[in-house]
Amino acid sequence: MSTATTAANGDGITRIESAPGVPAAVGPYVQATSAGGFVFTTGQIPAAPGQSTGTFEDDVHATLRNLEAVLHAAGSDLDHVVKVNTYLSSSDQLAPYNQVYESYFANRRAARTTVCVGLWGVTLEIDCVAVVRSEAAR
Repeated sequence: MSTATTAANGDGITRIESAPGVPAAVGPYVQATSAGGFVFTTGQIPAAPGQSTGTFEDDVHATLRNLEAVLHAAGSDLDHVVKVNTYLSSSDQLAPYNQVYESYFANRRAARTTVCVGLWGVTLEIDCVAVVRSEAAR
């Protein structure tokens, strides 16, 4: 089992450089930063840019699984998400997105913003803010 690559600099900030099974960052950034008891994730996508996992619904599942993996590497999980930002490439995607999203967040709803934007070769991108789980819950 692979582990996350992290970097801490002694000021209470931990950076998750790469989480197992998640596409690598395509620029000069990390997949998540943990500070002050919160995790701030980078936007997660379903696969490498230009690659689809199948249907749009498959892309949503893949993206949420990537987000979940990054949160886990940072010491959190979907139960501790407090804010979600979603970027869709078409307004026609909102209904199928909501259907899949609901299956992940049905009993743990978070505040959410969803916008339609031009994306670079992917159907959607999702980032979030979550609370770091207590040591006892890990």
